[in-house]
Amino acid sequence: MNTSDARSLLARLLHRIAPEIDLVTVDDDALLRDDFDLDSMDFLNLVTALHDETGIEVPERDYPQLATVGGFSAYVASASASHSR
Repeated sequence: MNTSDARSLLARLLHRIAPEIDLVTVDDDALLRDDFDLDSMDFLNLVTALHDETGIEVPERDYPQLATVGGFSAYVASASASHSR
């Protein structure tokens, strides 16, 4: 999975949690929790949905890497490459 695929995955997962969010017009530096008004439960639901969809487990210490749209995409792309080996 590349970063573009990971961003599409993020859009799909976010749509389940917060259907009003449209990533098409969102910058990679957008903060998931602040810019999209996600609370901690929404964020945990996002991480859980990521695991359910891809099998990628995100340890709590890595949560800060998922703080932005770009960070989430890069993390998932990298973890996906490691996960498929």
